[in-house]
Amino acid sequence: MEGRIFNLPNSLSFLRILLIPWFLYSYHDGHLKIAIAIMIVAVLSDWFDGRVARWTNEVSEMGKIIDPLADKLCLASVAIYFLVVGQLPLWFVLFVVFRDILIFIGAVYVKFRHSVVTTSLWPGKWAVGFVSMLFIVMVWPHPFFKLYPLKELFLYLSTAALVYSFSQYCIRFYRIHKGLYY
Repeated sequence: MEGRIFNLPNSLSFLRILLIPWFLYSYHDGHLKIAIAIMIVAVLSDWFDGRVARWTNEVSEMGKIIDPLADKLCLASVAIYFLVVGQLPLWFVLFVVFRDILIFIGAVYVKFRHSVVTTSLWPGKWAVGFVSMLFIVMVWPHPFFKLYPLKELFLYLSTAALVYSFSQYCIRFYRIHKGLYY
């Protein structure tokens, strides 16, 4: 399965990338139900792509690249949009974007220097989950989400998870570079 680019798991990751402009357009235009539906499809496709790959024995090198790339593009695009419209602080968006750029650079480095294609780490998946919850809370118009400081809660949980996961990726890249990763 290493050579197959177009399989169901990779298609789910490509779908996430294709949904980015549709989400941004729908949300910006005030079509909240459509934006929420798109966000839910994106979150579910992220959850399912890896599971489907393992269930169908279609884990591929392309999937190991496109899945985290789709996550990074989704998070960065939505975070930058929310920054532009004044719903997220600059420090958070800069951290999300630079963290993802550095992880991407590290993955490219170990791929070309050590021939290792890295996969997502569980702390990174949890971080994406917390950021997704932050975005859902920000988009969902239910009054419950406005009564409690859920946005702030998920903002700080996301930050903590992102910092922790970044440290784990740095440790992994260092270990691969030093030949300590097996």
